[in-house]
Amino acid sequence: MTLGTFRRRPGELPRDVTAFIGRRTEQSELAALLIGERLVTVTGPGGVGKTRLSLRVADAVKERFADGICLIELSALRDPELLPHTACTALGLPEKAGQTQLDTLLDHLQERDILLILDTCEHLIDACAGLADILMRETPRVCVLATSRQPLDVPGEHTYMIAPLPVPDSVALAAGSGNAIELFALRAATVVPGFQLTEANGDQVVALCRRLDGMPLAIELATVRLRAVPLEQLIERLEDRFRLLTGGRRTALPRHQTLRTTIDWSHDLCTPAERVLWARLSVFAGSFDMEAVEEVCADDRLPVETVMETLIGLVDKSLVLLADEPGARYRQLDTIREYGADQLARSGEQAAVRGRQIARFHRLAAYFDEHFIDDDQVERYRALRRDHANLRAAMEHAMLLPDPNVAADLINALWGYWQISCLYTESRYWLGQVLHRCTAPSRQRARALGVRAYLIAFQGDLDTALSDCDEALPMAEELGERLLAGRILLYRHLALCFAGRLAEAAEAAETALKIMEEVDDRIGLVALDAQDGYRHHLAGEPEEARRLCEHGLLRLGHGTGEQWLRGYLYYITSAALFGKGDYVGCETAGRTAIGIKTELGDMIGTAYCLETHAWLAAVRGRAQRAAWLLGAADRLWRMTGLRLSGTVVMEEFHQSATSAALAALGEKRFAEQREHGAHTPLEKVVGAALADADRLPGCAPAAGGPAMELLTRREREVAVLLHEGLSNREIAERLHISKRTADTHVEHILAKLGLTSRAKVAELVAGATNR
Repeated sequence: MTLGTFRRRPGELPRDVTAFIGRRTEQSELAALLIGERLVTVTGPGGVGKTRLSLRVADAVKERFADGICLIELSALRDPELLPHTACTALGLPEKAGQTQLDTLLDHLQERDILLILDTCEHLIDACAGLADILMRETPRVCVLATSRQPLDVPGEHTYMIAPLPVPDSVALAAGSGNAIELFALRAATVVPGFQLTEANGDQVVALCRRLDGMPLAIELATVRLRAVPLEQLIERLEDRFRLLTGGRRTALPRHQTLRTTIDWSHDLCTPAERVLWARLSVFAGSFDMEAVEEVCADDRLPVETVMETLIGLVDKSLVLLADEPGARYRQLDTIREYGADQLARSGEQAAVRGRQIARFHRLAAYFDEHFIDDDQVERYRALRRDHANLRAAMEHAMLLPDPNVAADLINALWGYWQISCLYTESRYWLGQVLHRCTAPSRQRARALGVRAYLIAFQGDLDTALSDCDEALPMAEELGERLLAGRILLYRHLALCFAGRLAEAAEAAETALKIMEEVDDRIGLVALDAQDGYRHHLAGEPEEARRLCEHGLLRLGHGTGEQWLRGYLYYITSAALFGKGDYVGCETAGRTAIGIKTELGDMIGTAYCLETHAWLAAVRGRAQRAAWLLGAADRLWRMTGLRLSGTVVMEEFHQSATSAALAALGEKRFAEQREHGAHTPLEKVVGAALADADRLPGCAPAAGGPAMELLTRREREVAVLLHEGLSNREIAERLHISKRTADTHVEHILAKLGLTSRAKVAELVAGATNR
C-alpha cells in the first residue's frame, strides 16, 4: 500500500525491455509441465536465460491459477534465515505476532491456487529445497516454478534443463527460427544502426555464435563491443582469448567456461576505472542510485568526480542495466555481480568497500532516527524501503566485523523504519542477533532491548516487552544514558497501556516526561503525548485524551510533513471522541487518520482506523457497513498480531459493534459481509470507507447463488459434492486430495457462509442450482 515505494504486487512481473527471441518449443513444454505438475525447476548454466523464459511462460499460464502468480526474487538475498520473510514480502503479507514467517506464509497459502516463482535458488539451495518441500506437503494447491543452476532435489520435483540457443550452419537458415544468430542480429542492430545479416558477414556471425556456444548472455556481451570494434576484429580478438584457454587446440570449452571467458574478455576491454567500479558495485545486493555509487565506490583510486562517467561506460557495455523501477536506479545481472564480487575479493579492497557501504547506510539510518518527525519523514522512509536489500547486505556485512557495536548501532537506528514498514518479525531477528553478540551491559544492548520492546508491544507480546524494559532501564540509568532511559520508559508505558495497567503507565509517563523535557527529546515528547492520550482514552477520560493529542499536533506544527505519529494522534482523538459520544468529531478525525495510515502502508495503524470506523457505523445503525469494515480490520489483525494489541477496553468496543451488526443482519448475512470485507483489496475498502458507502463494490446480496461467490473454486467443487451427499473421505477420493484437506475445505465453507451444518450447505447449493 505504501505509495511512492516501488514494490511489485503479487502477479506483477517485470517488463521486457528487449525483444524475446526463440524458445518456442521450450515455452510449450514448460507450460505443459506447469499445468500438470506442482514443482518444476528450470535448470541450466548462468546466462542461459532461465529467468526470462520462466517469467514469459508464467505470464502465459497465469489464467490457470485462480489466485494468480507471484515472483519471489532471491538474487539479493544472502541469509537463508530470511527466505520466508522475503516470500512474505513478495506476497504483500505483513508480519504476525507470535508466529514465524514460515507459519504466516503457510497459513496464507493453505487454500490459495497460486504459482510461486522462486527465482535464482542456487546460492540458497538448501533453504529453497526445504521451503519447496514444505509447500508441496502443506499447501495442496500451490505450484512452484524455480530457477536454479542445479536441481532442488526434493520429492515431486520435475527438472527442465535449458540449453543454449541453437546455431544454424548458415545465415540463410536463421531467419525467424529463434536461434543464436537471430539474437545476435537483433542486438547488433541496436548497437550499430542499420546492421543486417548479409552473405558477406554471415559466416563470421555463424562462427562467432558457435564460438560463444549459443549462450545468450555471452552473445549480448559480445554484440556491445560492436560500438568500438568491427565484426571481423571482434571475432579475431575473442578467438585469441579462447585459443589461450585451450592451448591452441580446437576443443570445446565447457559452457560455463565459455561464459566466464566472454565475461573475462568484457572485463579486459573495460578501462581500469570501469574494472574497479565493476568490482565495487558487487556489494550492492539490490538496485542502486548514483548517490550510493559515489559514496560507496569512490576513493583516491576512483575519484568521485569520475564515477558518473565510469558508470555510464559500464551501462554502455551492458554490464550495468537500468532498473525497472521509478527514478534513475541501476542493477547488475547476477552473473555479472558474482564476477565483480570475485574480483573485489581478489583485489584486497573488499573490507574497505564494505566499510563504506556500512557507513552509508548507518548515516541514512542515523539521520532517520534523529530526525524522525521532520518534514521529510515519508521521503526518507521510502528511500530506505527502496534500499531494503542493500540494508540487509550492510547489516550482514556489519555482523561479520569483530566489533559488535557497528552492527548494533545500524540496526538500533532503524527503529522508525521497522515501525512504519511493519517488519516486526525481521526486526526481531536482527535485534536478536545484536543481543546475542552484545552480551555485556552497554548502550547498544540497552537500546536493542528497548527497541525490541517497543516493536513487539504493538503485536501484543506484552510480557516479553515488559521483560525487555525491566532489563534495559536500569542498564541505561547506570550508564548515564538519560535520553535512552526516557525512551525505554516510553516503551514501557506503551506496553503497560496495552496490558491495561493504567496506574503503572501513568507513573511511567510522569517520569518519562521529566527526563524528556530535561534532555529536550522532541521525538519522545510527541510520542508520549500520543501514548498518554491513549491511556486517558482507555481510562474513560476523553477530554484529557483529546487535549494531549492536540498538544502533540502543536508540537509537530501546522503543515508538518511528519505522518506516522500524526496519524496516531488523529486516530486516538477519533477513538476518544467515539467514547465520548461525539460521533461527528470521531468521523472527522478518523477520516484524516485512515488516509495517513493507508498512504504510509502502516498495516497496524490502518487496522486501528478501520475498527473505529466500524464501531461508528454500528452505533449509527449501519450494520452492513460495520460488518465489512470489521472483516477488513480482522484480516489485518490476523496478519500483524493480536487484535487491538490485546487491550481489553478496546476489545469491548469491538465486541459491542460486532454484536450490534450481528443482531441487525443475522448470522448468515453478517458472515457474508464480514468475509467480503476480508477478501476485498484494502485500497477498495479504504476508498469505500472514505466515500461513506454502505456497500463494498461487488458486495453480494443475501441470496444463495451470489453467496457461493465467497468461496474459492475448489470450495465450490466441494460444496457441490456435499450437495450430492458425499462424505469427506469420498470427497477426498473424488478430488484426489487428502482427507485432512477435505476436512479443512468443509470447515472453511461453513465459516465463510455462516452455516452450521453440511445439510445447510446442500440447501444453499440446491437453491443456487434451481435459479
